[in-house]
Amino acid sequence: MVQKVFIIDDDVAVRDAMGMLLDSEDLPHVGFESADSFLGFYDGNQSGCLVLDIRMPGMTGLELQKVMSKFQSLLPIIFITGHGDIPMAVEAMRHGAFDFLRKPIQEPVLIQRIKQALNVETNLQSRKLTREKLHDRIDSLTHREFQVFEEVAQGHANKAIAVTLDISERTVEVHRAQVMKKLATRSIAEVVRIHIEFELFKQFRNPPRNLLQKP
Repeated sequence: MVQKVFIIDDDVAVRDAMGMLLDSEDLPHVGFESADSFLGFYDGNQSGCLVLDIRMPGMTGLELQKVMSKFQSLLPIIFITGHGDIPMAVEAMRHGAFDFLRKPIQEPVLIQRIKQALNVETNLQSRKLTREKLHDRIDSLTHREFQVFEEVAQGHANKAIAVTLDISERTVEVHRAQVMKKLATRSIAEVVRIHIEFELFKQFRNPPRNLLQKP
């Protein structure tokens, strides 16, 4: 997916100037006159970053940031601020903004920060894809296999797992082999790493449906 710089500013002169600057760097871009017009375009599949005026008529930049946060957007936000907007900019940073730049903006600094934001977004998208693939693998486990997976990740031996789950040690071995196969792992260390990633991912996604099933 092509990354784009989404310029959101109610001042057409600012949008045009930024557009010309980005053209000189061969950076694809799209301009919007308001936060509402951007939201009418945004569908969650865009890739790139936002260059966002912190003060705009209607929905402000800060309000748009909160909406994007609810959407769990990965698009980094660079705020454009005036001298009197510093307290607002600090609040934006506390809520996850990538950076804020004060007017008048130095063009080399703006280009540098945009390129850095695009690199950050690339890494975030890659990590998201990796976690989603991992989630799908774990979702393929049966309820019992998931129980064995959690026990193995805790470093418990087959005999101890059998006692905990009230099944035979041979059954544990069978389930354990299936877990290793479905997760495409070859060592306990990899199982532990996957379990750690899974625990982190649960903060952003619902747990696999198998967790809600009965054995």
